[in-house]
Amino acid sequence: FEVKATAGDTHLGGEDFDNRLVEFCAQDFKRKNRGLDLTTNARALRRLRTQCERAKRTLSSSTQATVELDSLFEGIDYSISISRARFEELCSDYF
Repeated sequence: FEVKATAGDTHLGGEDFDNRLVEFCAQDFKRKNRGLDLTTNARALRRLRTQCERAKRTLSSSTQATVELDSLFEGIDYSISISRARFEELCSDYF
């Protein structure tokens, strides 16, 4: 058994995919809520990241997932449904 070549990003991992989904959701929240930027709030960002990680895992076995958080930032609830195709599009440069 002889290795002829290797390629890829050895630092690429699940967190990179999580980050893409978090960025997408944060931008969506901002667009839907008069420019409110939840990334300025560590707790809101942490809660969003947790739900995005769950959604990513769900998308590995389903075609649809929902990110849903009550009172995410300044008392505003947030919910978005994301398809596996949209998630793959968000992360297309990783594939």
